[in-house]
Amino acid sequence: MRFLSLPAFAVLLAACQPQTDSAATATTVPATTTPALLTGQSYGATTTSEDAQPLSALPALLGSQDSARVKLVGKAEAVCQAKGCWLTMQTPDGQQMRVRFKNYAFFVPKDISGQTVVINGWAHRETVPVSDLRHFAQDAGKSAADIAAITEPQQQLNFEADGVLVVK
Repeated sequence: MRFLSLPAFAVLLAACQPQTDSAATATTVPATTTPALLTGQSYGATTTSEDAQPLSALPALLGSQDSARVKLVGKAEAVCQAKGCWLTMQTPDGQQMRVRFKNYAFFVPKDISGQTVVINGWAHRETVPVSDLRHFAQDAGKSAADIAAITEPQQQLNFEADGVLVVK
């Protein structure tokens, strides 16, 4: 009879150990769709894709809370064309989530629409005032008529990132 090699025995032994019930204290979210680490250029605080959750996991991560610290991966939909001072990402329910950068301390390239990004920071629900909505519309290059048509504040899901990784 042949004996198992030491590494194979260790794997087999680990597989037989009882599992602890950590799920009782942790929120269950879908597994990340990024099994390999993504590479690219970091802006703000150095950010990697390690432990990043897909944007589709945000509702489960946020739950009923008003805010949560998370790391997400998804596509940049639009970017501020004035300076690169914000970007938007489409949430699972089809809404646009605006990603602003902590303390206005960094910007991203203006030409990253459609690229994969990893954002690290705080997701939060907020009511955005008309003045901010008009400012964002102006930054996005909207017409004067479109800007003037903004007359009501909006309840939105937004994000304050301390770091962004633009995937190459």
